[in-house]
Amino acid sequence: MTDELRQRMAAVRAEVGKAVVGQDGAVTGLIIALLARGHVLLEGVPGVAKTLLVRTLSHTLQLDTKRVQFTPDLMPGDVTGSMIYEAGALTFREGPVFTNILLADEINRTPPKTQSALLEAMEERQVSVDGQTRLLPSPFLVAATQNPIEYEGTYTLPEAQLDRFLLKLVLDVPPRDIEFEVLRRHSAGFNPRDLAGAGVRAVLGPQELALAQEEVRRVGASEDVLGYTVDIARATRSSPSVALGVSPRGSTALLAASKAWAWLQGFDSVTPDHVQEMVLPVLRHRIKLRPEAELEGVSGDSILRSILAQVQVPI
Repeated sequence: MTDELRQRMAAVRAEVGKAVVGQDGAVTGLIIALLARGHVLLEGVPGVAKTLLVRTLSHTLQLDTKRVQFTPDLMPGDVTGSMIYEAGALTFREGPVFTNILLADEINRTPPKTQSALLEAMEERQVSVDGQTRLLPSPFLVAATQNPIEYEGTYTLPEAQLDRFLLKLVLDVPPRDIEFEVLRRHSAGFNPRDLAGAGVRAVLGPQELALAQEEVRRVGASEDVLGYTVDIARATRSSPSVALGVSPRGSTALLAASKAWAWLQGFDSVTPDHVQEMVLPVLRHRIKLRPEAELEGVSGDSILRSILAQVQVPI
């Protein structure tokens, strides 16, 4: 069953590729997040297929998805739901968060108060309204998109919000050959709003995804690998360029993502290579640089690469 599930996951990536060109890393990242029961922050300029990527993935997995356009006037109840007076009584009307994949589009265009409405949902898989707790569907994943902070009309996500995202995936503007392929497909009649017409099939369902998640949880990790993971996290806290290093939640996130990646690669236990490959997407949004480092043009990714070069790898 394990090998069959892995093959089906590979088929998911192939199906998404029928609609989204040149974003293989982001596709894999979203699958890793689903397997590890995490959430994903997708960062990129408008027009690099962030929204299409999430819609296509949910289609291939037969998962319900809802989209919320985050705007400066969006209220928390617009996301979680609220009590309304109807037929002489107060009743709860579910918000769009009651879905399998919530596409929080341009999450950094709404103030922190509304952003924080997702904290309980992301951490506890539930929402509390009017003193009553309501469970969210399973699986549940928040796929939030954001434009780079230097663009106008955006708000910085609070550290507590960022820490709830398992991965931060950066979608760059594609190179010429990829952009040419996008135009070629559109010229041939590709309609991003008609995934079925583009030949994108559903190849996996929620039950199979749940089985895969359980198999990922059983992936092992030796004490050496656990120690290596901790050492990487602790090295971010002592870096002279970092004002706020990775929290213990970040260490557990790195292990969870490494397990999912190891499983996808056909391994029964995590190796240092799996940890290394997950460091950038798992930790890049969990460190806060010192102002002087930012002025010098130092990036979080470069700091993490330097840490990887310095921390001793277990044999």
